[in-house]
Amino acid sequence: MLRGIDVSAYQSSAYDTDGLSFVFIKATEGRSYVNPKLTAQVKTARDADCVVGFYHFLWPGNITAQAEYFVSKAPEKAGDLLAVDWETTGDGTHATNAEKDRFIRELKELRPNHRVVLYTNRNFWLNIDTTSYAGDGLWIADYVTAGKPRIKAKWRFHQYTDHPVDKDVADFDTLADLRDWATP
Repeated sequence: MLRGIDVSAYQSSAYDTDGLSFVFIKATEGRSYVNPKLTAQVKTARDADCVVGFYHFLWPGNITAQAEYFVSKAPEKAGDLLAVDWETTGDGTHATNAEKDRFIRELKELRPNHRVVLYTNRNFWLNIDTTSYAGDGLWIADYVTAGKPRIKAKWRFHQYTDHPVDKDVADFDTLADLRDWATP
């Protein structure tokens, strides 16, 4: 398994990349938020030769506009990953299954040469999700032993803790395997 982290505006732009193979960076949320540290956080990951992924925090409604907004703000480089963060919003709502699925499909149309994954937590995956559609892969949050999320579905990435940063593992044997997968 490979090690990685995910960062947002809450983390430093000069985060520690020692031992990391990949970094997911929050790019956007809804139709108006852009991570103010996006450019610097991307530079840190690229300077460390990590595979870079970008995620969008999905809100209900305006799915096409959100997808277009995300790809307009997330840098585009071969081998970069895209992810949709599907969970409860700040106002206690969440996008529907149909909206989540449509967002993933729209990203795949807007950036057909990039892998698109679904990030969600164990509760959403087991109790909210009714379609099991995760695009090219599932990135599951379940705070247990790294690489042992409590789900039966095939996963590509596992967020296993959020302290002191969101730490993840990827189900690939080597960095070369991840790079090959990331470039369809």
